[in-house]
Amino acid sequence: MITDNNIYPKFDCALLYPKYWLTWLGLLILYIVVLIPYPALFKLGTNFGRIIMKFMQYRVKISLRNLELCFPEMSLAERQDIVDRNFESVGMGLIETGMAWFWPTWRIKRWCRTKGLEHIIHAKQEARGVMLIGLHFLTLELGARIFGVHNPGVGVYRPNNNKVINWIQTWGRLRSNKYMLDRKNLKGMIRALKESEIVWYAPDHDYGPRNSVFVPLFAVEQTATTIGTYILARMSKPVMIPFNTVRSADGSGYTMLIQPRVENFPLDNETVAAAAMNKVIEQEILRSADQYMWMHRRFKTRPKGSPALY
Repeated sequence: MITDNNIYPKFDCALLYPKYWLTWLGLLILYIVVLIPYPALFKLGTNFGRIIMKFMQYRVKISLRNLELCFPEMSLAERQDIVDRNFESVGMGLIETGMAWFWPTWRIKRWCRTKGLEHIIHAKQEARGVMLIGLHFLTLELGARIFGVHNPGVGVYRPNNNKVINWIQTWGRLRSNKYMLDRKNLKGMIRALKESEIVWYAPDHDYGPRNSVFVPLFAVEQTATTIGTYILARMSKPVMIPFNTVRSADGSGYTMLIQPRVENFPLDNETVAAAAMNKVIEQEILRSADQYMWMHRRFKTRPKGSPALY
């Protein structure tokens, strides 16, 4: 289904202009790389992550600071160990993007297992929309493809500034999604949920002060948190189901974990709702903390008068 609110990038000759040649070269290399067997991809991606870590010290510092803020009881050595493994996931994240866009379905099924599909089946039997709570893990792109193989839904995304990347990522994501919605299109999301669609939604990043409230996340008492979840839930009354895709540390593949529905989500107060969603987010992050996107400045937006945390 494609609605009038979904305007997809179309391929045209302008995408072949010289300014995009390096982008096309990078995509060609990625396509060729993901043709090799997965065990080799696992070694390649994790080793690449260790290499790029040396050139991304600014992001390393942000990751360490985020872990310090969230888990002040954790030792520096423990935080450093998580960051080391996290950057292996950064390298794998690039490989997994190529896997998500270019792998055939049979290969996705070969390396990806699922647990909890019955929660989606039961929700669909109620003829209600499903808000799929998907966080910014480094397996995000592949996780969306795995889920779509079993239950195609509606993807929510931010258009890429590079027109070639925007075109190819939309093409890749539509391999397992019915259609895509810009993350700013709340009306489109509400309509899709009311039409009993499955809508992927990520409420875990810092989207700025607008339409956000300050509630706890781990040890950070005042964390800017979107009220989008509250608006969607109040307007469309969906079943809310968290999910995550975990990469096995031994290189044996992936497990998509679909959790039971969120029960008794508060719909009377946006601040209470945001705090409740952050509790869900905490539980999901703790399932595979080393694969979460810690390099994002999650706590950059502060209450007026509060000191910066970075």
